Amino acid sequence: MRLTVNEQEHELEVDPTTPLLYVLTDDLGLKGPRFGCGLAQCGSCSVLLDGQEIRSCVTPIAAVGNGAITTLEGLPQFYGKRKGLAAAPDLHPVQQAFLDEQAPQCGYCYNGIAIKAAELLSQKANPSDADIRQAMDGHLCRCGTYPRIMKAIRRAAAEMHK
Repeated sequence: MRLTVNEQEHELEVDPTTPLLYVLTDDLGLKGPRFGCGLAQCGSCSVLLDGQEIRSCVTPIAAVGNGAITTLEGLPQFYGKRKGLAAAPDLHPVQQAFLDEQAPQCGYCYNGIAIKAAELLSQKANPSDADIRQAMDGHLCRCGTYPRIMKAIRRAAAEMHK
């Protein structure tokens, strides 16, 4: 099976029913997507498939087809490609804003929230607080840093659309 992850092609021998999350973490060694609930309820396993968020814990590898997967590790390339930059930045503006605002605490939710925020900001230049809340619905933060998460997403939006 051929899989494109973070702009790189991979040839894998896996059962087509294997959850995408297991392929990303076990076979490719990626650390961004995480197993949280295993039921697509918490968002920890989120990745982008052709720019749209999916929950990799419940997505069989066969469902990906020829789509391009972007994980937390690939967000800088995702941003650079969309902006037409000659080289990808070290961090996606969402990642930098999360650091600047000290939004993650334990970091368990960070992957899914950063993925969803990157998707949102690629579609909506200046989201309202209501837009952000709606996009983040279904992404659980165990530490309750939601105010900092909101502030980080607003900061990233401002940075991305200067």
